Amino acid sequence: MKFFNILISSAGRRVELMQCFRDALRDLNIAGNIYAADCSLTSPACFLADQSWQVPRCSSPEFIPEILDLAIREEVRVIVPTIDSELEPLAANKHLFAQHGIYVCVSAPETVYISGDKVATHDWLIAHGFPTVRQSSPEEVLSSPGEWPLPLFAKPRWGSASKGARSIKSYNELRAYSQICDDLLVQDLAPGNEHTVNVFVNHDGKCVCAVPHRRLEVRAGEVSKAVTVKSLPLMELACNIAEALPGARGPLNIQCFVTTRGDIRVIEINARAGGGYPLAHHAGAQFTHWILKELVSGRPAGYVTDWVNDLAMLRYDQAVIQPASSLYAERAVPAAVYSTGSR
Repeated sequence: MKFFNILISSAGRRVELMQCFRDALRDLNIAGNIYAADCSLTSPACFLADQSWQVPRCSSPEFIPEILDLAIREEVRVIVPTIDSELEPLAANKHLFAQHGIYVCVSAPETVYISGDKVATHDWLIAHGFPTVRQSSPEEVLSSPGEWPLPLFAKPRWGSASKGARSIKSYNELRAYSQICDDLLVQDLAPGNEHTVNVFVNHDGKCVCAVPHRRLEVRAGEVSKAVTVKSLPLMELACNIAEALPGARGPLNIQCFVTTRGDIRVIEINARAGGGYPLAHHAGAQFTHWILKELVSGRPAGYVTDWVNDLAMLRYDQAVIQPASSLYAERAVPAAVYSTGSR
């Protein structure tokens, strides 16, 4: 029997992702533990992992040495990053982990850069002929307001999880917001319904699956209600983008708006598993299984198109109940979990 310990990095609230990996270990008859690491000991996922550790923030120079030491010491075979800010250091140091037989599930630094910098994202989409929205600086928009009809959309250049993103209803609002946000970008407000496409790129660089879902409700930048949509135009576009990205590997997600006429505008690329990935997983696109299968067999994952259409995800909160003293322990201990009702 194979043995794989899996480390979820910056685990935060990604309890569902941990469960998807537990499903993969069970279904593939692989022994192993699900570990969690986070800069905060109050991360809910840390209390529901088999074992967890507090590590430096991913912006710290100590982040990579400590994660590497932890992975070697605990015989981790797979590291799964979950937030944008840790992708760059992990991608740049992926070879260090590989020297110890540890696979970091992250794309090449070039793709991480393109997805992380929204100016680079926009320029790359335009250069490769993919449909997107107009984008500019607040100064340009304010100097020629007639060319930028309201409402508009503003977001930080290096933002994540919709932090700082907002609709702009007046030029005075844009002027005031640009004074408190140095790296602000302005876009046309994309019409239609927002969709996220979860894609998986195998070891050969082929996009073998694309699962769009329409976002019905979002909380704190993460989808809370959604439904899968088997749209061939969305699936083909997402696969074309994923395969054009330099060195894309594993799970990624691509955010788009789709009008009632079927026009698509791509607004963001995220080089990691999205918060809505569990919906794709339960629809039959089991990226977690494919990651482990590729490592066990050495063969790239094959194409999958028979996932379930029109499957809904309605999230609700759960609470981790712990003695307060355990919040400051070096490692998390088993916790009781209680539902706190639907949202």
